[in-house]
Amino acid sequence: MNLSNIGVIYIHMAGSSRTTFAKRQKERARQEKRQEKAQRKAERKQTGDTEAVTPETQPIADLVVTHDEDGQPQGFDFHDFGK
Repeated sequence: MNLSNIGVIYIHMAGSSRTTFAKRQKERARQEKRQEKAQRKAERKQTGDTEAVTPETQPIADLVVTHDEDGQPQGFDFHDFGK
């Protein structure tokens, strides 16, 4: 019986169980993430999601158009747009 072959088999088996364990951990993390995401989605659905401020629901700032001496409108500056 050759002992060097037994060591190779043992090392190979130990390595494969480590990868299997890592795969299980990753899959558990994926499942937890999916579950958390589903919970957040359900919460949003219950609240109606009408409270959220999105670009579509954000009120438009009142911009004042200024003109130069030739009567041409001037461009807006970064500070012209409110919060």
